[in-house]
Amino acid sequence: MKDKIVHKLNELQATAICGNDISSSCLYVSALTIGYAGQYAWISLLVVAVVLFMFRKIYGEVVGALPLNGGAYNVLLNTSSKRIASIAAILTVLSYMATAVISASEAMHYLHNIFTGINVQIATAIVLFIFTAIAIVGIGESAAVAVFIFIIHLISLTLLVGTALFFILNHGTETFSLNWKLPAHPQGIAYTLFLGFSAAMLGISGFESSANFVEEQQPGVFRKTLRNMWAIVSFFNPVIAIILIAIIPVIELDEHKESLLAYLGQTTGGSWLAWVISIDAVLVLCGAVLTSFVGVSGLLKRMTLDRILPNYFLKENKNGSSYRIVIVFLILCISVMIATKGHLESLAGVYTFSFLAVMALFGIGNLMLKIKRRKLPRPEKANGLVVVIAIAFIITGFVGNMYLSKEAFNTFIQYLIPALILVFLMLNRSMLIRTTVSVLSYFYKPIRKFAIISNRYLERVNRKLHSQEFVFFTKGDDVAILNKVMQYVEDNETTKKLKIVNIKKDNTCNEALKKDLEVLDRAYPEIHIEFVEMQGNFGPELIDELSNKWDIPKNFMFIGSPGDKFPYKVSELGGVRLIM
Repeated sequence: MKDKIVHKLNELQATAICGNDISSSCLYVSALTIGYAGQYAWISLLVVAVVLFMFRKIYGEVVGALPLNGGAYNVLLNTSSKRIASIAAILTVLSYMATAVISASEAMHYLHNIFTGINVQIATAIVLFIFTAIAIVGIGESAAVAVFIFIIHLISLTLLVGTALFFILNHGTETFSLNWKLPAHPQGIAYTLFLGFSAAMLGISGFESSANFVEEQQPGVFRKTLRNMWAIVSFFNPVIAIILIAIIPVIELDEHKESLLAYLGQTTGGSWLAWVISIDAVLVLCGAVLTSFVGVSGLLKRMTLDRILPNYFLKENKNGSSYRIVIVFLILCISVMIATKGHLESLAGVYTFSFLAVMALFGIGNLMLKIKRRKLPRPEKANGLVVVIAIAFIITGFVGNMYLSKEAFNTFIQYLIPALILVFLMLNRSMLIRTTVSVLSYFYKPIRKFAIISNRYLERVNRKLHSQEFVFFTKGDDVAILNKVMQYVEDNETTKKLKIVNIKKDNTCNEALKKDLEVLDRAYPEIHIEFVEMQGNFGPELIDELSNKWDIPKNFMFIGSPGDKFPYKVSELGGVRLIM
């Protein structure tokens, strides 16, 4: 099948799409961190930069080994179970949903400072509709918009930093000295840095976005996006914090926290610079909205292909955009905005805890990849101890944010539970259909005609679920390995059909394998096993041929973990999953 996405994203385009989200944090994270850590905020932000540096290799190893869309969902799907992977996916979607609404709303708050007559909530909805349209047009057009916003943002931040440094050279460091002498928190500097670090973790939200559309990027671009995002926030966030402490008395910062960088621009350069920063804030926050739409499209499409979500979402337009996913995501964002009445603090809880949990799960996925997929080729490896330390930092930030706002954590749980219930229902829909059929048969005997019609429809739906055939390519593995394959299919898929395919280079017959499969066929009576032996060379061409011949999507084909001598990259196999 011809790939509908003709042009892969280059380094600038991919960096811009995910970079707008993470770099938009420069507008607020310094002020937020100073609110908790005072004059020591820049130290907390530097610690966050170190944590992000550790995650560069963690993400690089995982996506290098499994270069498929889905981020944390993808690595957990290929190293654990579909249920655990689904939890990571839910958290990612919640993070994107909160990011879209918060970013659009904050952008309109900045715009309101310029044009006071606008209605913030209506304007927020309009922004969401506009970026829905851009996402539906296609990722190539989305990238062009993202690049424009990204370049404007970097120029604006550089201009602000340069003007502020010039201001300090002319006015001296008296304000910095006064701020630095302010007393620390009564519980000590370490406690102060802990609070600052927890608040500063908002500055790395969006780092996982690039992993959710890696298939749309040119080869080798993904690792560069990680490097570029790390460099931007590691420089600007601590530097802006130091500049704020050097120019504005800490006691004045709280008065201007909603548009602090605009106030900094007003102080150092005048009203023209305040306008530039305000306009830049509107643009880059809107860019973060676009990142949410692009990231969630890649993730939900992957979940739909894996039958976690209904096939209804797979419909694409001529540009290759899954427009139904985009529209449903818009509806979710609008509904959340209405439900919270624009109360950003409620959404901030969903936002913070979701992406921190996703990053922790990604780190855990990296460890599982090291244990379960040791032989899988990868361009780089993260040190195991470094991975554990990075996860510990994320957990520390999660706990710290719980301490900072228990109400925000409660809001996060209120959104998480319904989402978990929905996915649980989708993963267990076959069992639910059988239960419903039994209940209808029992309770609707007086209305026999209704029961018969309902049951026929439900049974037809159930048969369709079970009719999807799966394929496992075997090298003639022993019965223990094949048994694990059967257990995986039984625990994670609703299918009743499995082809075991043995690709050989000669005409010999593997009698031992046939006998093993006869044993497994008796051990798993609910799964129909079909054994296929064929001569040929295993690779992308054969997978394409069998996928078209048998009408089985490639993501319903499984292989064991390949070794270092495997001649192909996993990404070249078109979405074939690893289950051993």
